[in-house]
Amino acid sequence: MSVNEERSYHCLVVKFGGSSLADAPSILKAVKSVIEERSRGTQIAVVVSAMGKTTDHLLSTARQASGSSSSLDEVDDIIAMGERTSARVFAAALRARGERSIYLDPSDPDWPIITDDSFGNAKPILSVCDRIIEKSIQPLLNDGVTVVVPGFIGRTEKGEETTMGRGGSDVTAMILARALSADQIVLVTDVDGIMSADPKIIEKPRILSDIEIEVLARIADCGSKFVHKKALRYKSPLIDVKIINNARADLRSEGTIVRGSFPEGIMVESNPEASMAVTITGKALSESPETIQKVLQQIREFNVPIFGMSINHDSLILYLPMNSSNKLLEGLHSIVTADERTVALAVRQNLAFVSVKGLELEETPGIVSVMSGALSSANINIYGIFTITSSVLLFVDLRDKERAVQLIRDSIRKYTSLEEGEK
Repeated sequence: MSVNEERSYHCLVVKFGGSSLADAPSILKAVKSVIEERSRGTQIAVVVSAMGKTTDHLLSTARQASGSSSSLDEVDDIIAMGERTSARVFAAALRARGERSIYLDPSDPDWPIITDDSFGNAKPILSVCDRIIEKSIQPLLNDGVTVVVPGFIGRTEKGEETTMGRGGSDVTAMILARALSADQIVLVTDVDGIMSADPKIIEKPRILSDIEIEVLARIADCGSKFVHKKALRYKSPLIDVKIINNARADLRSEGTIVRGSFPEGIMVESNPEASMAVTITGKALSESPETIQKVLQQIREFNVPIFGMSINHDSLILYLPMNSSNKLLEGLHSIVTADERTVALAVRQNLAFVSVKGLELEETPGIVSVMSGALSSANINIYGIFTITSSVLLFVDLRDKERAVQLIRDSIRKYTSLEEGEK
C-alpha cells in the first residue's frame, strides 16, 4: 500500500472533468469513488464539468440558432446548463445510493462563486467567495453532507449568471479548496496522470509522480491541458493537486502530484548581478550544432549561469554574469578563431537583467508592447528581450536598471487597471 493510500484526510475537493462524466458507467465510477472515500469519514466537496462535449454542443447550437444576436449574458446562461445538469445528475446518483448530498445552483442565495461581470471570462472576487464558502458550504460538510457544485459558473453581485471560460471548473475547485483549507484537490480525468511527453507524439512516455507548478506551466504553454493554466494562479501553496484516472474508481489511486504556487499579480524584479551580452557571429551557425556545443561546453566548464540565449542563422548571443572570468571570454574567442563557421566575438558589458513574471501576463494582450513602449518613451534601449512561459526577460543598460524597473511596474499597473475599467 502506498503512503498516499494510508493517509488520513479531513477534507478533499474533487473535480470530475467532462471526459470522466461522459456516460452512465463513467458517472457511476465517479460516484463510487466519492462514496468509498466518504466511508472513511472524509469531507468532500465535488466540482463537476459538463458531461462529455456538452458545453461545445450548447455553444455551437446557440450560435447557429441565434447568430450574433445573443448577448454575452444570454450565452453564459445557455452554456452553463451543461455543468448544472451534471451537478444535478451527480447529486441524485449519490442520494440514490444512500449518500447525503446537496446540489448547489447559481440561483441559490448562498451560491459561493461570485465574479465580476466579464461574461464569458469572468474573474472571481476571492474575498466574497471565501466568506460565502465558509458560511454556506463548510457547515454542510461538517454535518456530513457531500456538496456538489457545478464548475465553470459564477454569479455577479447583482445576481447575473456568468461563466469563467476554459478551465473554469478547475478555477472553481481551487477556490473551494482554499476557502475550505482542504487537504488536497483531486482532479479526475481520463488519463493516469501527467506524462513526460505527449503520447500522441512520443512512444511510451512515463507518468510523472510529481511536478512543480512552474514546470507544469511550461508544459501547459506547449498545449498540454491536464490542469488549465489559468486555474494555477488560484492554487494555494499549502494544498497539493493530484491528477488521477476515473477508470480506477478510487480517489486514492496514484497519479501525478502538483506542488507549489505562483505569486499573485505580476512581479517585476532585477537581478542584482550586472550582465553582459556575448555575441558570436559567423555563417550558418544555426546549422552547426557542433559549434554551439563547443560554446556551451566552454561556459559549463566555468560553471557560469546563462541568463538568456538567442540564435539566428548567422549569430549566437549569450547573456551572462559580467563577473564571469576573463578566461571564459578567452576560451570563447579561441573557439571563434578555430571554427570555420565563426568570424568574430563581441561583448556588450554593464547590462541589467529585468524579469517580469506572472500568469496574468497571458491574460493581458499587448503587455509586451506596453512595457517596451514605456522604456522607449524614456529613451531606454532594450538590448535583449525574451518571452518564456508566463515571463518576459529584458536586458537594459545597467545605469537605467532602477528607472526601467519602475517604468515597467507603472506601465503594467496603469494598463491592467485600464483593461479592468473597460470590462
